[in-house]
Amino acid sequence: MNIVFWILQAVLALLFLAGGSYKAFSFQQLSSQFSEVPLGAWRALGFLEMAGGVLLIIPAAFKWMPSLTAHAAAVLTFETFALAVLYARHSTKMTPENPMLWSLVMGVLIAFVAYGRYILNPVVAAAA
Repeated sequence: MNIVFWILQAVLALLFLAGGSYKAFSFQQLSSQFSEVPLGAWRALGFLEMAGGVLLIIPAAFKWMPSLTAHAAAVLTFETFALAVLYARHSTKMTPENPMLWSLVMGVLIAFVAYGRYILNPVVAAAA
């Protein structure tokens, strides 16, 4: 099961890094589509996602404060489902073009990682 969590963490880390960089640096296009969220909020969400993507891997890989991995997964779960709600306010069509669908899928996967790293298979710190 540990291998499954590592694979999910790696894939999700890359997705959150890519999505976060898009939100942080190309937020003008997002803010024109979703005017409820100001430009600064898109940028903050982008940096949150990029930091979360890094924290999904680095603390657990080096066994230095590995609980940060589970905490990052929990924060990203909340953030992803919140974005899904925002996207659902615009469209609930279940099509690949709807970002709500992708947010829901990523939210379920990152919630599974959070649950796994908290309960099923936590990463323990290296012995001193």
